[in-house]
Amino acid sequence: MSKIQVNKLHTLTGHNDCIYALTEGVDPQYFYTGAGDGMVVAWDLENPKNGKLIAKLPHSVYALEVDHEKNLLVIGHNFEGIHVIDLDQNRELWSLQMTDQSIFDIKIVFGKAYIGTADGLITIIDMEQRAIKKRLKLSDKSARVMAINPYNTQMAIGFSDHSVKIIDLKSDEPIANMEGHTNSVFALAFAPNQNKIFSGGRDAHIKIWNSINFSLEDEVVAHMYAINFLAFRNDGKYFATCSMDKSIKVWSTEDHKLLKVIDKARHAGHGTSINKIIWSNYNQSIISVSDDRSISIWQLEF
Repeated sequence: MSKIQVNKLHTLTGHNDCIYALTEGVDPQYFYTGAGDGMVVAWDLENPKNGKLIAKLPHSVYALEVDHEKNLLVIGHNFEGIHVIDLDQNRELWSLQMTDQSIFDIKIVFGKAYIGTADGLITIIDMEQRAIKKRLKLSDKSARVMAINPYNTQMAIGFSDHSVKIIDLKSDEPIANMEGHTNSVFALAFAPNQNKIFSGGRDAHIKIWNSINFSLEDEVVAHMYAINFLAFRNDGKYFATCSMDKSIKVWSTEDHKLLKVIDKARHAGHGTSINKIIWSNYNQSIISVSDDRSISIWQLEF
């Protein structure tokens, strides 16, 4: 493995339950977390110790997404629907009851919010009209994770039926079904500057797919237990995975080689499952959230 220096910059606390949701702000100096305690908190990388409560909801929050055009935070409120927060004024603009299921992921593109739920539905919401535009029933199993390609023409969706399905964002119709995982797909991303889709899940394998013809190109046995999420650095050279095995692993995008393991024994890492990570566009740190109710911020020197 290569000589990557890892420095743990901060451990942030404040949530009272497992932290499931994590997203970066329009200004990447800020990021947002959501947890099983129903709290949604804003954090500032320049002053990270003082989180600011944005919302307190009766049910768990698994999904957060920022509308970059309007600086809105969309909160997936399990068993209810979505709450939309104006981040400039720090107030709720509107909410929409739309499901009695868990909301696992949200993506916003072309003025539409795509909501993935435990019943296998993708609900498409017109953000201007504040109304449901369409529902796509793509599986009988949970829609766990979504990723938009860099050209905003396609979305990949990982399901608990072990598949990754592709929809065309112009027509909102399915165009491909990629099968290869042997369990639920939790982690999914298009590689920047490359025609590749990376996926991972409960089978602990990373699969690398061609995003033009959707064929399987490579596979890596990556973790001991489920891969919960993966994220690319903005230049696309590296990506990181986080797992139920309590570790974060850093990889080379080009050859899919493991470069670094960040864990409790070596770096005072998380003590339980790591649920989400982002590779910050603000300072290139990795931000991670865990079942241990804490947030860690890691500086990597290559």
